[in-house]
Amino acid sequence: MAQLPLPSVCDKKMIRQEILASRRPVLPRQNRQLIANLLISLHHIKPTVIAATWPLPGEADLRPLCEQLVRAGYCVVLPQTPPKGEPLIFREWRCDRPMRKGRFGTWHPTGGRKEPDVILVPFVAFDRQGGRLGYGGGYYDRTLPLYPQATLIGYGLSSQEREALPMDEYDHRLPVIVTEREIIQIRKNEG
Repeated sequence: MAQLPLPSVCDKKMIRQEILASRRPVLPRQNRQLIANLLISLHHIKPTVIAATWPLPGEADLRPLCEQLVRAGYCVVLPQTPPKGEPLIFREWRCDRPMRKGRFGTWHPTGGRKEPDVILVPFVAFDRQGGRLGYGGGYYDRTLPLYPQATLIGYGLSSQEREALPMDEYDHRLPVIVTEREIIQIRKNEG
């Protein structure tokens, strides 16, 4: 069976715009099932410090997950978005800790910096080869190499799946992708 050609890197912007324009609100049942699947994935890893995210409009809301994790004794960190060109800064989050408004409509805690051993990575789109398309700022692409020991778990809705995404040398394939429907383990190509 012949392989379909991958879209060119120039297509990233077009794919991103298409997906964001067609994005529908995350339904409560979708959010609950996504969180349940993330909990299953995290249970198998048994991390100490988990990097999550505060939701942007149209994204899955991980706040209930963060609350469950903190109650269970995990340390949860959220990213602070620095000026363009710099990596994310992970700060400890707790329910009682104040939040500050950040760049691009984000929020981050005022807690101290922590190094995560699991990073939950949001995406605009994903493919079954572990490809991830973000918002285009490159923040995760600059951040992930700083934490080579961290387990990466991409998360989002199944409707964000595409057959193939353009990838370049700065993009990082995700070994696990979690949606409200399934947990996808990406097999590394042998070669």
